Parts: sequence; C-alpha cells; structure tokens
Amino acid sequence: MGKPHPLLHTGGLPVQALRAQFPVLAQRIHGQPLAYLDNAATTQMPLAVQEAMQRFERQDRANIHRGVHTLSQRATDAFEEARATLKRFIGAGTQHELVFTSGTTEALNLVAQGLWAAGPGKAWLRPGDRIIVSGLEHHANLVPWQQAARMSGAELVVLQPDAQGRVHEADLAPLLTPNTRVLALTACANATGERPPYEALLAMARAAGALTVLDAAQAVGHAMPALAELEADFMAFSGHKMYGPMGTGALAGRRDALERLYPLRLGGDMVEWVSYTAAGYAALPARLEGGTPNVAGAVGLAAAARFIDGIGREAIDLHVQALRAQALAGLSALEGVTVLAPHATQASLVSFVARDVHPHDIGTLLDERGIAVRTGHHCAQPLQEHLGLGPTTRASFALYNSHEEVERLIAGVAQALEVMR
Repeated sequence: MGKPHPLLHTGGLPVQALRAQFPVLAQRIHGQPLAYLDNAATTQMPLAVQEAMQRFERQDRANIHRGVHTLSQRATDAFEEARATLKRFIGAGTQHELVFTSGTTEALNLVAQGLWAAGPGKAWLRPGDRIIVSGLEHHANLVPWQQAARMSGAELVVLQPDAQGRVHEADLAPLLTPNTRVLALTACANATGERPPYEALLAMARAAGALTVLDAAQAVGHAMPALAELEADFMAFSGHKMYGPMGTGALAGRRDALERLYPLRLGGDMVEWVSYTAAGYAALPARLEGGTPNVAGAVGLAAAARFIDGIGREAIDLHVQALRAQALAGLSALEGVTVLAPHATQASLVSFVARDVHPHDIGTLLDERGIAVRTGHHCAQPLQEHLGLGPTTRASFALYNSHEEVERLIAGVAQALEVMR
C-alpha cells in the first residue's frame, strides 16, 4: 500500500481506536473490507450516541412537557438538556433560540414557508421583494425558495458562481437592493466542497436589511465560527451529517427572526390556549415544535455534539483535510480525471468526473471492491449544470477514515477507468 501519507497524522487522531466506536465499519462488502467514503451524505453513528439513545428508550421514554409523572419529567429534562448542549455546541448567544426539526430540509422549509404563510399584510415576503440564493446550494436550500417566491410574488435571484465554482462578495453587492428580503447561503457546498466567504456575504446582506439563512449541514461538525459571531438570522443543520441519528436536526436563530415565522405544525404543545374558533400560540421554541418530538433523536444529537467536541473539531479537520489532499493528488494524476474545486483545501470531500466514463459505472465497480462513494448530481443539479460537468463521483471523509482507504479509492478508480475505456 506504500508509505503513510505525510499529512495523515497532522491531526493526531487515533483512527484505529476511533473505528472501534463504529461497529458498522468492521463488516465486509462483496468480500472486501468496507471503506465507507459517503460521509457527506450520512456519517456513521458511534456507540456513545447509540447508547445515549438506548438509555433514554430503556429508562425515560415518555411524552414531554405534558405530564407530572416522573418519566415525563425526566424525558422533558433530557430534551431541554439536549437543546442547551446543542446551543453551546454551535456557539449560540443569549439572543438565539434552537428549534428541533427532522433535519436541515425541514428547518429550511420552516424558514422559507414561514416567511410567506402568514398571508397578505402579515408575511415577511411580499410581491416585488427579492430573495437571493447562491448557485452552490443543495436543493433543500433552493426549491423551498422557489416556492416561497411563487407564493409571495417575490423575485428569486441567483448569486452565480464563477467557472471554478466560487462565489464572490463583488458579485453579491449589485444584487442587494432596497427590496432584498432574504439571502440564503450554504456554509459548504455539498457537491464540490467549496467554502464560500459566508461570513462576509451574510454581513453584507444583513446590512442591506435582509434576513440571512445559513445552511450549515456540511459544516457544523467541523470548525466554524460561533453562531453569535455570524450575521446569520437562521442556521440549519442535520444530525446524520455529524455522527448523530437520522431524522434529527435543528433550526437555530435570532429570537426576533424566529418570531417572524408562521408556525407550520399546528396542534399540541405549540399553543397557549385554544377555543373552537381560535388559538393563541406559545412562545419560542414551543411555537415552532408542534406535536410529539423525536426526543430520543434530540438526546442522540446532543450526544453526537459531545462526541465531536471530545475529539476536537480542529483535530478532525486536520485529519479529513489531509485525506482530501491525498485523494486530490492521486485522482488528479489519473488520465482524463478532473477534480472539482481543487483549491478547496479545507473541504472533507472530493468530487470528480472521468472522461468517457459514467459516475454510476465507477460507483458500481468501487462497490465491488467494498468502497462506498456517492454518484450523481448530489441534490445540486443546477450547480453541476452551471459548471458544465453533469453528474460526478464524490468521496467524502470522516474521522474514522484512513490513509489506506484513500489509496484503495485511488486504485479502485484507476481500475474502473481501465475496465470501462
């Protein structure tokens, strides 16, 4: 397999010891050791998170906020402690609140729909307003804004990336008008790994009077500025991309911004009073958390945050960035392979296209060697088409991935190209 990559140990992560926390990685696929390189889609979940959720289900399972019995009170405490843990994890300030959701998609829909659903005269979005999204976005931070524009009569404008997939402050400035009401932006493009200068872009939009929305799904498990340091009115993230459970996530934001949202889940636990003809909504965060929540998921999400901080986000980043650098060098050396955003050295993923070979064929042949990658448009079809590349193959790295797995990836791609050409 060759000598270990010199950058691999920069972060000092005990990879083999950490892998023991992830039993799923010990299996074999098609007779080969599993190399799980699809972490930008979903990370695996460590035993510490699984055990926290199982402990809740074994000991404390009950509905929250509604009972005086002991289990209900313990479940309520666990849920609210999870909220407090996650607020610390993202660096929320006293002006922020955190609302549990099923993930980033629900969180972004909660914002986009909540800004027009109150109706004429009450909604934040009105006919003639402008919504700006970047051209880097996952469909979850684009399609809801398309609908918001249609329903409100607002105009949807795209901050287009350049030929290398970068967005620039100079290109945002002329798009900001007195009618700009929203800027929605990713902290890391899931299809390319591009990290836009979101701190500056958010600050520009907020100075222009717009509400700002940050999709942090690909970034929250890594080192990023505290929410209190960002000019972000809303920030969305998912548990399954930060070693937590699927079907969990959160929308964090400034209370005054969250209060602008019309609640989309109407029913139990989000009301102060109800008559046959009207209802009074509860204060935040309950106002936006109607119905029975995924309490075990919230407990697991908080456990994932503690797991990440126990290792250290900077150490994790050094490790995955080293793996990415190794993959970039190896893949770029293959004839006919083009790697997207080679400049994105801070990324934990690498996307590439191979001349005359379809990504699905590459993915299938890699799977036969036990290597799991993602192929397709990665829910970012407009960006892929803008770059003129179509579907790609994406390998993405986590704290449990190793130098040897990256070498297997490079060798597997080389063999796939030889077979398919």
